[in-house]
Amino acid sequence: MIVTRPLLDQFARRITYLRLSVTDRCDLRCAYCMPERMTFLPKADVLSLEELHRMALGFIDRGITKIRLTGGEPLVRRDMIQLVRALGRKLGDGLDELTLTTNGTQLPQHAEALFEAGVRRINVSLDTLDRASFKRLARRDMLPQVLEGIDAALAAGLKVKLNTVALKGINEGEIPALMEFAHGKGMDLTLIEVMPLGEVEEDRVDHYLPLSAVRDELDRHFTLTPSDHRTGGPARYFDVAETGGRLGLITPLTGNFCEGCNRIRVTATGQLYPCLGGGEMVDLRAALRSDDPDAAVSDALDTAMRIKPERHHFEIDQRGAAPALARHMSMTGG
Repeated sequence: MIVTRPLLDQFARRITYLRLSVTDRCDLRCAYCMPERMTFLPKADVLSLEELHRMALGFIDRGITKIRLTGGEPLVRRDMIQLVRALGRKLGDGLDELTLTTNGTQLPQHAEALFEAGVRRINVSLDTLDRASFKRLARRDMLPQVLEGIDAALAAGLKVKLNTVALKGINEGEIPALMEFAHGKGMDLTLIEVMPLGEVEEDRVDHYLPLSAVRDELDRHFTLTPSDHRTGGPARYFDVAETGGRLGLITPLTGNFCEGCNRIRVTATGQLYPCLGGGEMVDLRAALRSDDPDAAVSDALDTAMRIKPERHHFEIDQRGAAPALARHMSMTGG
């Protein structure tokens, strides 16, 4: 019999949040995330939907109460909605929330099915409202599809939060407009500092924009009041008096937030990374495909708790420096 004890790391942090990648593939090629000619994993290396489901159930048995499905772009995976429906059946039975992060391009086709499966809240990545800028940044002319997807999600009853990577020289002047756009539709906006993950064609130091500087600029035009609102992630929120909405800030570089970390990430190949910014890893795929997968997965999770580091060590401080980690965000699971 498998003992279903909670996931507690060596720093006494209770782990309740799983970010589960279902694919490394994406229909966009955002310049800060991956190269234009990105080499994706062979499909044979990716866990089947049945394996992803079985693994997720093992996590729920060990106290995971929130699962976020990620990619790449999760909705480009064939039959992805089947996995969402299967996991949705655990809502109220060990699972408190099932959600996902998406670039929005596939939402027109899938928003209603996500809501019907039990998803109530999603994150949509959107870095600009300017079509020409979007095409340059994402290397695909798909802003109209993303905006249509956002409207489809809202119409289906999903609560939407926009995630925007703050990029010097690209969208820094557009942040107030993005905030007003989001708040005008009843959506929160979260700003994120660019993270040094994986080799890309451009030097990230050229576009690194500390959110401390963004906050200073916003304070000149808006009244931001610290909010007690929390979603289980690392964002710290502010209420914006002029728009009536909420602004979140995620600061992996200027404001380390690791002391309250409650999450782990699993790639589409079944590699468990206890820390987004660390190289520590446990192979869950091997455990899943062993003779006694339930016991092997549980043992692997115990190992992950022992090796989860206290904090990450992201830095972007000099031109030409190698990324903090070789793996891309699309591989790790955004």
